[in-house]
Amino acid sequence: MKDFSRSTILVVVAHPDDEVLGCAATIRKYIKKGASAHLVVLTGGVGGRFKSGEQASLEIADSQAKLAKELNNAATLVGYSSVTSLGFPDNRLDLVGRMDISLEISKKIVELAPDTVFTHHASDYNWDHTVAFDAVMMAARRNPPEQTPREIRSFEVLSSTERAWQDATTAFHPNVYVEISDELTTKEAAMRAYESEYRPFPHPRSVEAIRILAARRGNEVGIPHAEAFALIRLVEED
Repeated sequence: MKDFSRSTILVVVAHPDDEVLGCAATIRKYIKKGASAHLVVLTGGVGGRFKSGEQASLEIADSQAKLAKELNNAATLVGYSSVTSLGFPDNRLDLVGRMDISLEISKKIVELAPDTVFTHHASDYNWDHTVAFDAVMMAARRNPPEQTPREIRSFEVLSSTERAWQDATTAFHPNVYVEISDELTTKEAAMRAYESEYRPFPHPRSVEAIRILAARRGNEVGIPHAEAFALIRLVEED
């Protein structure tokens, strides 16, 4: 098993709460082992629920301010060392140059020198997630002698990944499983910290749905609870 005691982890997500649904328990587990974890959130959320002409409304600004506080509360529960919000337009990342997004992520890679990056599945239902994946792959490309992460994992996000068309070539196919029984309550608490985004069961952004998925992923590999990931790249040099 990889030694995370000296690891630096970067998590890149499109929206506040994606980081909780996708990998909160695993990140908490690695932090407990001694890793430092940093979070980059591309958008402020909320705006995608309104038409373009309404983007500058006070209602959106107030909602995003509330969501930003919830983001910080959830990040504190998980144990992130830093949180960076880039403020790109919510659910409109397809209107922003992918290179502009990638360059912002690249700045964090240069600053933090992470060895491991977590981000979205490439074929999620939400197009912001797919843009995030593309931007991470550009920012984290192997380009010696530049600093590049050795490992990249993608995760699933309840209310997005499972809603995508489940074609065999685009569905989420995990091949890395992390046992999270001891960290599951932290993940649940972090999701509840998102009062703006939390929904009652059977909505997928509920504690019950989180626990069901954790049990299902665990059952796939014979452990009680798991978060599952697709390993995108792993480079072993020593």
